[in-house]
Amino acid sequence: MRLLSTTLLIGVVAAAVPQTQQVLSRPKDGLASSFSKSPQNILKTLSDDIQALWDEVSTQFPEAIDNLSFYSMPKKHTRRPDSHWDHIVRGSDIQNIWITNADGQKEREVDGKLESYDLRVKKVDPSSLGVDPDVKQYSGYLDDNANDKHLFYWFFESRNDPENDPVVLWLNGGPGCSSLTGLFLELGPSSVDEDLNLVYNPHSWNSNASVIFLDQPVNVGYSYSDTPVSDTVAAGKDVYALLTLFFKQFPEYKKQDFHIAGESYAGHYIPVFTSEILSHKKRNINLKSVLIGNGLTDAFNQYPYYRPMACGDGGYPAVLDESTCRSMDNALPRCQSLIKNCYASESLWTCVPAAIYCNAVLLAPYQRTGQNVYDVRGKCEDSSNLCYKGLGYVSDYLNQDEVLEAVGAEADGYESCNFDVNRNFLLHGDWMKPFHRLVPGILEKIPVLVYAGDADFICNWLGNLAWTEALEWPGHPKFSTKKLQDLEMATGKKIGKFKSSGNLTFMRLYGGGHMVPMDQPEASLDFFNRWLGGEWFP
Repeated sequence: MRLLSTTLLIGVVAAAVPQTQQVLSRPKDGLASSFSKSPQNILKTLSDDIQALWDEVSTQFPEAIDNLSFYSMPKKHTRRPDSHWDHIVRGSDIQNIWITNADGQKEREVDGKLESYDLRVKKVDPSSLGVDPDVKQYSGYLDDNANDKHLFYWFFESRNDPENDPVVLWLNGGPGCSSLTGLFLELGPSSVDEDLNLVYNPHSWNSNASVIFLDQPVNVGYSYSDTPVSDTVAAGKDVYALLTLFFKQFPEYKKQDFHIAGESYAGHYIPVFTSEILSHKKRNINLKSVLIGNGLTDAFNQYPYYRPMACGDGGYPAVLDESTCRSMDNALPRCQSLIKNCYASESLWTCVPAAIYCNAVLLAPYQRTGQNVYDVRGKCEDSSNLCYKGLGYVSDYLNQDEVLEAVGAEADGYESCNFDVNRNFLLHGDWMKPFHRLVPGILEKIPVLVYAGDADFICNWLGNLAWTEALEWPGHPKFSTKKLQDLEMATGKKIGKFKSSGNLTFMRLYGGGHMVPMDQPEASLDFFNRWLGGEWFP
């Protein structure tokens, strides 16, 4: 979707309208490269059911099928010499650190295949840019040298008590959107005005936590590679390596509680990244919880709520007329049938048609109205910047030479969202895969918060409530039958509804669109601080 940033893109699906149980294995389709050259020839080698499915979708949405392509332009970049960086942490060095365990046996200090990774670190001079000038900052790259992948990050210490405050990794979605949009548009220490001046954010999430903003996967934001990543599982390996090397370089933050937060397509990322971290018994990452905001996690249980949200049943006036709403109702059974097939096989040959069909019949009718898919309360004000003029200001700011130099960026330029990445994730079947199946395993170990601004359409609160209530885990009976209750600030101001049972909490935030911290900064900082403080932990 070109209608997003932190957020969920429709990507190739927009061309269709005018204008495993174990998910932690790599995709089994070794056909992507061949598929990009000759999809019809490969389809002839597959089952009659698969061929019939593609014939059905291509007949209804010919433009979407005809335009399928996995081709991506590599991002231009200029690598800085090693002398530019204050520190370079070698994964091979960390992997060669051995310790004696309680049984007197030698074992590696941390798990994981880290030999191909390096972490480059530069201390950012806060006065050079004026972004939170009193706060310690670091930026740099995680390098996967074996696969030519280079992920950019920017770290901000807590404004309060960095020696004791928790550390949070923030992830924007897309897939293909930079987390620096979260930094400057939503929850970071500064925003950018129309004159490209920085505006101090008193409600920044680093008020009581240190925050790492990560541009991932590669070719997003300042990150770059000649080798694209097109699935969530591959991206998870990189995030584990980043955190392991970061906490090795900065052991002063290792002892603090660590949390992962993100929104939109991070509903895919976070279950996978969290499971990857928890799979390593010997780790230096003190993971305590995760937060998923307005996420896409379980399409089967979320897609039925596009019609209600668009047709006046989500707490806001209807955007669509009755005839269109009935058409969406009629299309839903086929959509869910296709998603169910995707869940069963996790193959791009079933998951891609599901994404194309479902997005075309359930998202595109809303999109055609010109209404903001991230906020049902208004029109899309700037279609070139995912409906938000502020996103354009952020991109212009981050493309200035002095900013590129100050943070050590190596990409020749910055863009808020890379639509090649978005398309490639969709065309590898990643969009519809059942990553919610990882959540029960996570709930066995740490708390999970699913929050949603209630004015968002694209990942609306109705669907997020539905998938959390449908989730099969030992706490399901108690959680699903619990009633929502008022969520209030200390002042007594009601900011939403919530329910919590065991390690799972759901929150509906009033007056927030897809990007809750941007729309409701005070309320978002309130629930964020309280969550990190353990208020809803068992």
